[in-house]
Amino acid sequence: MNPGLLLPESALAAGAVIALLAGSWTPRRLQWIVRCVALLSLAAAAVFAAAAMARPATVTPEGVYALDAALHLARVAVPAGAAITILLAAGHVAGHRRESEFYVLVLLAALGTVVMAGASGLLVLAAGYLLASIPVYALVGFGKDALGTEAALKYYLMGALSGVLLLTGVTTVFGVGAAGDYATLARTLPDASAGVVAVGTTALVAGLLFKSGAVPVHFWVPDATQGAPAPVAAFITTVPKIGALAAIFRFADQALGETALNWPLPAALLAAASMTLGNLAAFFQDDVRRLLAYSTISQVGYLLVAVAAVHGSDTALSSLLFYLAAYTATNLGAFAVVCALPRARTLADYTGLMRKRPWLALSLIVCLLGLVGTPPTAVFIGKLTVFTAALDAGLVWLVVLAAVNTVASLFYYLRWILPVFRTAADDAPADRGGGADVPVVRWSAGVAVVAAAATLALGIGSSPLLDPLQTGVLVR
Repeated sequence: MNPGLLLPESALAAGAVIALLAGSWTPRRLQWIVRCVALLSLAAAAVFAAAAMARPATVTPEGVYALDAALHLARVAVPAGAAITILLAAGHVAGHRRESEFYVLVLLAALGTVVMAGASGLLVLAAGYLLASIPVYALVGFGKDALGTEAALKYYLMGALSGVLLLTGVTTVFGVGAAGDYATLARTLPDASAGVVAVGTTALVAGLLFKSGAVPVHFWVPDATQGAPAPVAAFITTVPKIGALAAIFRFADQALGETALNWPLPAALLAAASMTLGNLAAFFQDDVRRLLAYSTISQVGYLLVAVAAVHGSDTALSSLLFYLAAYTATNLGAFAVVCALPRARTLADYTGLMRKRPWLALSLIVCLLGLVGTPPTAVFIGKLTVFTAALDAGLVWLVVLAAVNTVASLFYYLRWILPVFRTAADDAPADRGGGADVPVVRWSAGVAVVAAAATLALGIGSSPLLDPLQTGVLVR
């Protein structure tokens, strides 16, 4: 295989190794150098990925790694999300005795996520899954406080169970299909036992659903999001979704295409359950991180609508990829505001934010309305394309349910937005929240403004990204 085909992945791996070695020998006051090394490797991966887009879609000679539209999107979006995470964490981990380890773990998790997105073979998928999972367990417990330790333990236990399920699914499908690459499985699985294929597929997809935070393996999301350091919460609720959903879509499209398995029905039910349960649970949350946690569960439901339409619409792939890019910018922007105001933990703590910090308040409003799917934000275009793909696939009932959920979600996002415009009481505590005269974390505030602007830019100028995605296909 030509090593030049994997330059983005190589840049991430090399960045992790160099950061680990440099961090071991660099004094604590100079650990910012390791941060720069990590950011440079992420930038290099994105540049290599952009250059690789000009080449025709192909698959490695072994048939286990595909270089196509889904991988191209992941190669750009994942490093971008990881870079934002590192910038958000700069104010939190600077000077920490394990600062360099934080950057190494982010780089390794990003590499695993990219590998998941490009995997067209079962063993590569399993390797990518493990690489994307294990570093994140350590990141969740990085703060070593009571909440973080509990969150890390819950996340690890759920992750261990889901990992076993995924490996069981990989083994079952490998055994019944007598092959590991998706191209061969597409020929052998139609002749295999439909029941065994269904069992293997269910176990495999369950592991990937865990990484995306979808129902029914979503129980870790609220606790991990609340207990982990805020930049880590932003990372785990955003970046792994890119690899996991691309992997589910690819497996359903390439390996299950000709089997008797009725894929759209279970996928549509999972989408309906995720968006509905996530929205219902978010209604009465007062902790902003738990609200965003349930919000992310509901967003996975909308993304799974495109996965349900995989066999019925030519635009299912492009709608999924665009929605993933839009969601990455928007969700990271919302979390950037949370990171900028580390003492504001409840909705009431944001009272008066518009008067005190208008740019940060506007960024929050843009990102929250973006998560609703309000024009002209990027998620609006993403939802529009996803709903169109589902209609093409005949999933009318799912589109109606998704539209109802979209309207309902406005309620809890407004519960966060309205206090921003209120005036803080004169006798309010002066040590918390946006209305207080406490400094913000500047790096995070800057990231929030940029992310909000990116959300609007992607929505207004969606054609330059959406058009190439619509012509992209998954290579076999």
